Amino acid sequence: MKHMNSEVKEERTSNKKRIDLFLVPIVLIAAFLNLFKIWTDEYANAYYTAAVKSMLQSFHNFFYASFDPGGYVTIDKPPVVFWIQTISAKIFGFHGWSVILPQALAGIGSVLLLYVLLKRTFGVWAGRFAALAMALTPIVPAVSRTNNIDSMLVFTLLVATWMLFRAVRTAKFGWVLAAFAMIGVAFNMKMLQAYMVLPAFYVFYVVATKITWKKKIAFLTTATALMLAVSVSWAVVVDSTSADKRPYMGSSQTNSVLELAFGYNGINRLTGNTSVTGSSHKQPAQAQQQTASSETKQTSNSNAESSQSSNQSKSSSSKKMQAPGGGNQNGMFNTGNPGPFRLFQKGLSDQISWLLPFVIFSIVGLFAGVKFKGPYTTKQKESLFWLAWLLPVAVFFSIAGFFHQYYLIMLAPPIAAFAGAGAVALWSMYKQRNGWKSWLLPGGILTTAALQVYIMSPYVSSIGVAPIAGVGALGVILALVLAVRKERKNSVTNYLGVAAMVVLLAMPAYWAMTPIIYGGNSMLPAAGPDSSSGMGGPPSTATNSKQSGFNGMQPPGSSSSNSSSNNQMQPPTGSSNGGQMPGGSSNNNGQMQMPSSSSSKLSSSKRKSGGMNAEVNKKLLNYLTKNNTGEKYLFATTDSTSAAPYIIKTGKPVMAMGGFSGSDPILTVSKLKAMIKKGEVKYFYLSGMGKGGQSDVITWIKENSKEIPSSKWQSTSSSAQQGPSGNGTLYEITLK
Repeated sequence: MKHMNSEVKEERTSNKKRIDLFLVPIVLIAAFLNLFKIWTDEYANAYYTAAVKSMLQSFHNFFYASFDPGGYVTIDKPPVVFWIQTISAKIFGFHGWSVILPQALAGIGSVLLLYVLLKRTFGVWAGRFAALAMALTPIVPAVSRTNNIDSMLVFTLLVATWMLFRAVRTAKFGWVLAAFAMIGVAFNMKMLQAYMVLPAFYVFYVVATKITWKKKIAFLTTATALMLAVSVSWAVVVDSTSADKRPYMGSSQTNSVLELAFGYNGINRLTGNTSVTGSSHKQPAQAQQQTASSETKQTSNSNAESSQSSNQSKSSSSKKMQAPGGGNQNGMFNTGNPGPFRLFQKGLSDQISWLLPFVIFSIVGLFAGVKFKGPYTTKQKESLFWLAWLLPVAVFFSIAGFFHQYYLIMLAPPIAAFAGAGAVALWSMYKQRNGWKSWLLPGGILTTAALQVYIMSPYVSSIGVAPIAGVGALGVILALVLAVRKERKNSVTNYLGVAAMVVLLAMPAYWAMTPIIYGGNSMLPAAGPDSSSGMGGPPSTATNSKQSGFNGMQPPGSSSSNSSSNNQMQPPTGSSNGGQMPGGSSNNNGQMQMPSSSSSKLSSSKRKSGGMNAEVNKKLLNYLTKNNTGEKYLFATTDSTSAAPYIIKTGKPVMAMGGFSGSDPILTVSKLKAMIKKGEVKYFYLSGMGKGGQSDVITWIKENSKEIPSSKWQSTSSSAQQGPSGNGTLYEITLK
């Protein structure tokens, strides 16, 4: 800590020709958090893993990111990340860990990039603290340990940031073009989410470059045009291709990539309107959140099951969890209620907000005395960049109608950057007894410790009182002692500063390890003692891991005798993906299984998570394989939930008739008739009534097929099949 006050130039020179030994353990920590035990996740997010399995089979599937080997429908995202995952699977073999590996490496790479970005301007200690803060931000390893897109997206945007900073330092226009082109590449990872950093890029380039306004406008206009061209390049190719020569664009309503980008993956995220065209039940975000957090009742075929569901629903109501400070509305998928303090609400705060108070104090210190008209120092210019990244993204998550907890990784880089730069700046102000600014360090420590106590308070039953009391007490003591010793200069004060940083990072470090300790959820990544649920919030009280949880989902053809409606959450009526997530699972009543904490700890066997049924019914598979007479598709089903495990297991085409959630308007009765007559499909696994525009197709199938006796394909003699999407039945149709 005592070296913090050294000049940046001296630190850079002294470390130029040798490895920073302080960085080595930080990278090792990041590697451990991102890589350890990823080999236990056999399926990862099954929705995306099935796509990789399909993409390995042909260039056609590879280019379009087809969900199924038959090229029927794509996944709901652009292909770049899945191209990388497919290449990884081609090199290392098709495994859960091989599709996760690129994201894990991206998480480590982001830690290194933050070090590089902060070190040059703010000093080596700032780089170290920023890298460590990034590594220990809980949502970062939670996401990086899955095959979801966001970790790779953040890494790509940090590469673009490095290019932009280099463009400003070297005054070379080529680096500006490269930076904005890289954002275009990021668009082809997760569409409009990549554009969230654009305010930072524009503001920084305008403020930091020493060229005329005419050149600034010309350069930025050209770079933006290139970014847009790269962004829509794949979309234009796909949308220009005849629909009968490519898969249907999954989760779109018009079979268009651009509609997907600016609709479902764009403005609908802000408004919370995830309803489909064919549904008459469009709900505002607030109504969705209220519905999602209410107790639910599962329709049953027997009076006994109905009674059991009712009792469990009453129990769920009585055990409804309260957020710290009051309130029981955790929002859809536990993302809180829109408002200025949303990031401090339960479900979000423990993923990303551990250091936010310290960041706020750091921003005050870094911008203290800055005049609007300048001139600005390099530190102030780069601080402005991180602020222009932080604020718009924070505002979005504060007001957005629909997102998932793991999207919060977008906030990790600016928070970590301010934690690193701020630690050095506030320490310098404190040591120099710089008036009111010298109080920012103890003030930041005190308020941050207080917030961390607040964040941990709902988890007393999981983590105990000791760590909560320890962080609170040590935070108060260290802040007060630093305040009292403000006028003194000795080594003891230096050690107090180090101790304060350790205290503030201790619980984020524990939270970051929870996906390893308790098990993660590859469908809805989240950190915390309930990390295997992927839903955030304090652990549930369920005790039977086979009765609740995404990992407890049963495959088509397994017994339903032990099924339960406990811990289920009701998404909005009439929603398409309805608040669902890629790889998510729900029954046809829109209910989502919420895992219990009792099933969270990893066993020695491989964990088949992924948010879908992680098992394949061997009896069903044997029946379908034996009776296949040359049909292209092994079977057809309503959505991706039933299809994904069979694609992963066999590599054979399985048709998700309605795409990811079952509501894409892909199939018509006439089209299905033609496919059956051509001998492309004859078996249909159906559960419930279908969704959205698929109801007519489902009705026609039931009216024109013969039901296959359950004894031929079910794993047990149970008469009621409980599949991943509700009560299921196997049908056969042959048309001449």
